[in-house]
Amino acid sequence: MVAGLVAGLTAGVILPRVGAAKTWEIEAGGGHLEEVLSLAAPGDHLELRSGVHLGPVTIGTSVSVVGEPGAVIDGGGNGRVVTVDAPDVTVRGLEIRNSGGLLETEDSGIFVTQKGDRAHIEGNRLIGNLIGIYLKGPDSARVSGNRVRGRQDLRLNERGNGIHLWNTPGSIVEDNEVLGGRDGIFVTTSKRNIFRRNLFRNVRFGVHYMYTNDSEVSSNRSQGNHLGYAIMYSSRIRVIGNRSEGDRDHGILLNYTNRSQFTGNSVTGGAKKCVFIYNANRNSFRDNRFEGCGIGIHFTAGSERNAISGNAIVANRTQVKYVGSRHVEWSDKGRGNYWSDNLSFDLNGDGRADQPYKPNDLVDQLVWRHPSAKLLLTSPAVQLLRWAQSALPALFPGGVTDGAPLMLPPESPADGVK
Repeated sequence: MVAGLVAGLTAGVILPRVGAAKTWEIEAGGGHLEEVLSLAAPGDHLELRSGVHLGPVTIGTSVSVVGEPGAVIDGGGNGRVVTVDAPDVTVRGLEIRNSGGLLETEDSGIFVTQKGDRAHIEGNRLIGNLIGIYLKGPDSARVSGNRVRGRQDLRLNERGNGIHLWNTPGSIVEDNEVLGGRDGIFVTTSKRNIFRRNLFRNVRFGVHYMYTNDSEVSSNRSQGNHLGYAIMYSSRIRVIGNRSEGDRDHGILLNYTNRSQFTGNSVTGGAKKCVFIYNANRNSFRDNRFEGCGIGIHFTAGSERNAISGNAIVANRTQVKYVGSRHVEWSDKGRGNYWSDNLSFDLNGDGRADQPYKPNDLVDQLVWRHPSAKLLLTSPAVQLLRWAQSALPALFPGGVTDGAPLMLPPESPADGVK
């Protein structure tokens, strides 16, 4: 029966090799790939020869589609180039290009539907697609080793994301490179995801979390983006060993983020704010390095019960900005943070400064509330106020105090991220 069907195909399809699972060798050109996909059985292996294969195509059977060097699937600017609509599909080693350009129809290079559980999207090159790879509903998919080049010819709000996830529990995104587009990885309404060892350049947000819980972001690198890692409306996220280098606005942003861990991350290169913590509660920040930003840590809007210790806060124009009347302690079990501007002594040699450190004073609070007061910073009145505050510590307003500041910066695991 299969032999009879194959006999009717164009000459661009080589007969499948004999065996329980068949291997189809597909020449470039024409609609050969679409024809074979209509005949392939679960477990079959489709090998695409070098050259351009026409899309869009839908993979509706559990097969593997693998390209030899130079194999391309071109969508011709229409819709989704490759749609995965079956479980246990592998798409590997292909250049996939030229999707449609409509966000409302979710035009993508590779689109994996809710039926695409355990899809493996590996080692592909995605060029000129509105959305690079979209996981919409599958369980336990894996996206690894792909290179995504987003569209730069559109305004930012018209672009799609490099890798987009919606309600895809247990999925892993690792070792990918995303250049251009809107966000590097955008995830919403999901859980138990892992994003690790990815590289993001020239996007809005490197990683953008919304309404996603119990997940991990580890050993990623964000370079030259608007913002490195935005964790929003999410809980129990482990953000470990990531780097933000030269991002413009923020290295790390928390907005309604709760019970999450930020450990061993590094923000360098002159962002406006290394970290912005807004209405985020019961998070821990340990052994991170925040260096060379306009503000090291901006802490505001009722954030409560956050543990901040063991961090290196180095050479920021303003080390901490906290506008509030509460007293907040940033040390834990006798271990505080390293402050590059803390001129203190350690007479007993225990690695902790002999005096608590307070990064902000009454003058800082005055300037934040009334920016025009900057004109008076060099006036005798302000100098007298600073002197009085140093002589009478009771004049200090509420704010951040580190009761056990470190004398040396701890090493950050992010220093090993390449």
